Amino acid sequence: MRSLFLSALLSFLLIAPAQAALRVLACEPEWAALTRELAGDLAQVDSATTALQDPHRIEARPSLLAKARRADLLVCTGAELEAGWLPLLQREAGNGRIQPGQPGYFEASAQVPLLERPIQLDRAQGDIHAAGNPHVQLDPRRVAKIAHALAQRLAQLDAANAARYAEYNADFQARWRTASVRWDEQGARLKGVPVVVHHKSFSYLADWLGLAVVGDLEPKPGVEPSAAHLAGLLERLRTQPARMVLRAAYQSAQPSQWLSQKAGIPAVELPYTVGGAPGTDDLFGLFDVTLARLLAAAP
Repeated sequence: MRSLFLSALLSFLLIAPAQAALRVLACEPEWAALTRELAGDLAQVDSATTALQDPHRIEARPSLLAKARRADLLVCTGAELEAGWLPLLQREAGNGRIQPGQPGYFEASAQVPLLERPIQLDRAQGDIHAAGNPHVQLDPRRVAKIAHALAQRLAQLDAANAARYAEYNADFQARWRTASVRWDEQGARLKGVPVVVHHKSFSYLADWLGLAVVGDLEPKPGVEPSAAHLAGLLERLRTQPARMVLRAAYQSAQPSQWLSQKAGIPAVELPYTVGGAPGTDDLFGLFDVTLARLLAAAP
């Protein structure tokens, strides 16, 4: 009987799935997707937000606090993007591993140079970020650099599996380079195309593709468009026309649709992050769909 029990136990251990080494909480879907690429089955990954939520403003729900308490690694954008909720989450979680300055806290924006760093800080200018624009996830060149740094951090936290993280990263980087060549070729037709944006969400996308941002629906970053501002923007477009107006999936469609109708240009909803549109289940799909929508709207 004992031998039968030991045999059954051994068989169970052999077929039972390995426990994920790390518990990772990502602040945004793009970093959850990147962590899954780099960690595979070595990590259990959750995202604090979805593509249909404004990452500047979310509620630190009890279920989210529970995940933060258990996390070995917190992967966030940083550069004050989550300033309205992340400090509270870190404080209430009481998890020393994921506090600023600890190995268990990783900021994607700290790994790459940032655009639009303000010369002078003045909250009257709207929702500005002292370190620069934090919306880095729509530039594949920056994503590649962030991936290298994140893979190293995963290996630091889980040294026993360091070689596997390096393998996952090498595989991701190879596939990413191949896809980036295709995206660069597809996006070449968009260079110089003038666009209006809802928010500063697409600065890195514009920098990568060479889009010319000629107007903002928001009068100041984070301030909702007013009728007077939209009317003034429409008037300016008469002398400096745009070819499309861009908004993220989580943003209200009303202002961009109003401008679209008045100016006679297409309003384009972009996924902004993983999960923001059908076909964007991972980072590769995010760029595929983003480029497809831009190219379909470009004359």
